[in-house]
Amino acid sequence: MYPYGLYMDRTFLLLIPAILLSMYASFKVSSTTKKYFKVRAMKGMTGQEVARRILDYNGLSSVPVKPVPGSLTDHYDPRGKTVSLSEEVFYGTSITSISVAAHECGHAIQDKESYAPMVFRSAIVPAVNFASSASWIIIMMGFFVSRQFLWLGILLFSATVIFQVVTLPVEFNASSRALKQLESLGIVGLDEHKESKKVLSAAALTYVAAALASILQLVRLVLLARSDD
Repeated sequence: MYPYGLYMDRTFLLLIPAILLSMYASFKVSSTTKKYFKVRAMKGMTGQEVARRILDYNGLSSVPVKPVPGSLTDHYDPRGKTVSLSEEVFYGTSITSISVAAHECGHAIQDKESYAPMVFRSAIVPAVNFASSASWIIIMMGFFVSRQFLWLGILLFSATVIFQVVTLPVEFNASSRALKQLESLGIVGLDEHKESKKVLSAAALTYVAAALASILQLVRLVLLARSDD
């Protein structure tokens, strides 16, 4: 068995791929969104207008679209049935603005159709919120009090991993729906469709990085726990 400190250092190497991917994803989403915030969409529609058109077309006229402060704070609230767009997206007429707006509408359409991964993700949110806040406290207790706490903490952390993994199909599907809506409604042309895809692909990479980081962290914790069994 490795000395504990040495083994812990070696397991940390598992996280390096996730750290590198996270750094690249952060750079990619920042550079891509900034680039296409500067490119005006040919139709000249704002993010709010695009969202309203997509929602209305899909029978979601009751879903409001509202501006929220912050940069890329865009989200869809399945409980409040509301699409919230950051002000630069809400009022903007750029490729990034209309792409992000369409993506959030993709989530609204998922909600309407009871898209299974989204339903499952929403159902586990309360458990994940508790697990994410309690897991590391219990894991630290496992290192200093009892290994039983360590395994309990790992079990709780697994809920976070599951959440990150199930987020992937939810986000990729929302982007796929967004691109189809933008094209079918004639909001973007062929070249703009490619540009929108670049924006949404860059954003999706951040979710891939988060999922990979969670999975590798879980593997690392299991190795640490087993090293002292």
